[in-house]
Parts: sequence; structure tokens; C-alpha cells
Amino acid sequence: MKSLYFSSEHETFRGTVRQFVEKEVAPHADTWEKEQRIPRAIWKRMGELGLLGINHPEAYGGTAADFFYSVVFLEELNRSTMGGFSAAVSVHEFMATEYIARFGSEELKRKFLVPSIAGEKIGALAITEPNTGSDVAAIRTQAVRLGDHYVLNGSKTFITNGVFGDFVLVAAKTDPGAGVGGISLILVDRDSPGFTARQLHKIGWHCSDTGELSFEDVRVPISHLIGEENKGFYYIMECFQLERLVSAVLYVSGAGLCLETTLKYITEREAFNRPLSKFQVIRHTLADLKAELEAVRQLTYYTCWLHSRKEQAVEYCSMAKLLSTELMKKMADTCLQFHGGYGYMDEYLMSRIYRDARVGTIVGGTSEIMREIIARLMIDQVRYGAVQEKAASPPALAKPIQQREEPERPEPVRVIPTTAAEILKSLPERFLSEKAGSWETVFHFDLSGPEGGQFTVTIKGGSCTVEAGLKGNPECVVRTSDKLYQDIELGKANAEVALMTGKIKVSDLVEMMKFIKSFRRLPRA
Repeated sequence: MKSLYFSSEHETFRGTVRQFVEKEVAPHADTWEKEQRIPRAIWKRMGELGLLGINHPEAYGGTAADFFYSVVFLEELNRSTMGGFSAAVSVHEFMATEYIARFGSEELKRKFLVPSIAGEKIGALAITEPNTGSDVAAIRTQAVRLGDHYVLNGSKTFITNGVFGDFVLVAAKTDPGAGVGGISLILVDRDSPGFTARQLHKIGWHCSDTGELSFEDVRVPISHLIGEENKGFYYIMECFQLERLVSAVLYVSGAGLCLETTLKYITEREAFNRPLSKFQVIRHTLADLKAELEAVRQLTYYTCWLHSRKEQAVEYCSMAKLLSTELMKKMADTCLQFHGGYGYMDEYLMSRIYRDARVGTIVGGTSEIMREIIARLMIDQVRYGAVQEKAASPPALAKPIQQREEPERPEPVRVIPTTAAEILKSLPERFLSEKAGSWETVFHFDLSGPEGGQFTVTIKGGSCTVEAGLKGNPECVVRTSDKLYQDIELGKANAEVALMTGKIKVSDLVEMMKFIKSFRRLPRA
């Protein structure tokens, strides 16, 4: 079929990748699945072929090819017939090393990105914790800066490449009192004392290692900080879009392989003296699945095109991830049914496709999370801004929490405001001009309830003003009840929980986090 997105050069590359996967990877599938490990040699081989740096700069050994080369690569990975192989490679190339390439220092790029592209080092990304799931803001792993090191304590779970990988990017709290604004990303070497990993055993993805990680007083050089301190949450939120898009490409391709495998089976298998392909119920069911597959494929390709143009395609990435993984789950279940008892046998490829498919609606953000993101964008008019890519240098890092110098602040107000309206009107007195710098913005606050109201907060020229009513064009709109806003400001309610549950609606989360940091908190009772 002719494509708007793939050129003849892309298709030539596809042939090269397919030949490699079908000849050097797929024949070993049964062995690697039983051993629950991908040999080091195949990583090195992918590095030699230039397959692990398609999306990375040439200066570090990559090829900086356009994004549709990555799409081709991801699609062909599924020819390995191992969902775990596709997962391990994609986590390494499009997640773990992506943060280093975009936000890491030159030192980290030379030390970790270069050998990762060469297939000499394998990376992992550690965000999920035993009690947090999809709630990134609730992570408990902490990193305290002592001298020229961070000291990490905590645990992570369900980490792909976490057992046999060489390094892990860890999301940790560097300012525990700052909520999502206190999370940093820190690169931890696998050989660091105090870092241990236990392999977890899964329903599917058998060849890829999934680890439960533990950090006990792990000392990490401050030079291993990714980007800026306390900006980790924003880096994660932005890179989540690529992670979800990668998942969409993989699962659309996986659904195609599942259908291809089933079509071959039903033409060869007979029942009641005729091929299964002649039974109308099977024919029409597969016709419906084919139509759904092509619709989701085109949505995914369009989203890839938006990504290639540096668009903030949060809604499309979420929709593509949601629909592709749900379709893969349905496709695998239906196709196994048509294989009958053979589909349930380990020696048939269909059984592996089935067990590998199920995790798609969980990893990278559950289907429920995807639906909530789409709903917020569609109904609540939430906007997601881009994070500025900036590599940190060790001398520019913030001082450790226990050593930071507090900026000069105005004397606290003598009477603590208690109503939502009074609290908003106190913002100019609590404004930290040194934190805001040259930042200019307009916020609209719409607080329902008898003690609320509508207010316009303007930050400009190093000062803050609050006016009654909604005036001008806001950069961010905040909607909630007077009681909840009051409780958040007075420390009686958790802002992150309110955001996650939709009790407070913010149109631009990044803008809101800058706003929060620009004001002194009210004294706590």
C-alpha cells in the first residue's frame, strides 16, 4: 500500500532490519525465552549495525535519522516473535538513553550514551515503585545531597532491563516538601555499592529481565544528575509522550503479526472437511479486526508525523497508545480462539503472542490513565507545555537542602488570611520576585463557593497584582472550590492528589508549577 510517510529509503532500511531480525534473532526465540535473558552478543551486534542510535546525534555514534526510520525499526522488532525483546530494546533506545541525549550533560553523554549506542551498555528507566503505580508524584525514593554525592534510599519495581542492565535512570525526591517540583532524575551505575536487583517472573515477556530494585545508601556523583535538580517530573511528563508513541507502534505492528499468523493458520487448518478460512463467522470477525487495525495504524502514523514535527501531541499519543494496546489485547484473544486448543500450546507462536499482549494496557500508563488524559484535554481544556531542554553542569547545581541559603523575604503578614478570597489577595505580599525573575504571566482563578470568586493574578516587571474579575488573556486557568483552595494553601489538603482526582482543574500544569514556586507559603497552623 502506498504511504504518505515512508519513502523508498525507509523501505530499503526495513528490508535490512527484517533480514537481521529474522535471521539473527527469531531463530533463538525459544532458547532466550527459556533462559529469560537476551544475550549480550545481540546487543553488540545491533550496535555494530547502527540500530541502537537511529534517533540519536551523529556526534555520539548515532545516525540522527528522521523519526520514521525509528518507526520502521520498531515495527520490524516484532518479527523476533518475542514481545520481551521488543520491550527491552525500545526501553533502552527510546526511553533510558532518550533522557541522557535530551537533558544529560556532555560528560554523561560521553560516558553512557556513546557505549549505549554501540551496544556495550544497556540502560533502564526506574520510575515505578511498589506503592505508587502510575502516580509519579507519589514516589518515595529519596536522594539527599552530601558534598559532591547524592545518597539514594528507596526501591523501584517492574523495571525492564533492571537486572542485567548496566545503568538505571532513577526518579527520586531531592526536595521531599516540594511535591512534583521536588523530583530529580539521577543516573545510577549498576555496580554502585548498595544497589541490588531481584529478577521478577512474568506471565509474558519472558526473555526480557524485569527487576525489583533496592537502593540502600547508594552514593552517586552529583555529575550523574540528569538536567536540572527538581525538574525530573517535567522531563518524565514530556518523554512519556515518546514512550507511549513507541508502545503504539509496537502494538500496532504486533497486532499485524498476530493477524498474519492467524490468516496463515486458518488457510491450512481444516474442520468439517474444509479450511477454517471458509467459515463466515471467522472471515467476518477477522475482517472487522483488519479494519480496526488499519484505522489505528493510520492514527499512529499521523501521531508519529506530529512527533517528527516536534509537536506536543499529548492527546494523539494517548489515543494511539490506548487504542493500539486495547486492540492488541482483543486481537490476541480472538485469534487464539480461532487456533483452538493448539493456540494454548507453548509450541505454537500464538500462545506467546497472547501472553505477551496482555501487559500492553498496563505498561507506559494504563488504559484508565490514557482515558483520563484524553478527557482532561477534551473536557477540561488542559494544556501541556514543553520542557526546555537544558544540560546541567555540576557547578550550577543547587546547594543541598540542608545547606541552602534562604533568599531575603518580606516580613510575614501579621494576620493569617483564612478565606479563599483573602488568601488570593495576600499573593502580592507573599510574592518572591527573585524566584520569578523576568517571568511574565496572567492567571485566572475561578473559585466556586461563598468565600471564593473570580480573580486575575498578573506577574509582570518583578511584581504581582491581584484584581477582582477575569481580565485579559490568561496563560493558565485554575478552577476549584473555595474550600479546597483554602485547604491547599493552609496545608490541610494535598495539591497533587487534588489534581490527580480532578478536584482542581489547571489548564497548564507547567505554568502552574512555576507559579507555586514564586510565592512564599502561608504559615501553617
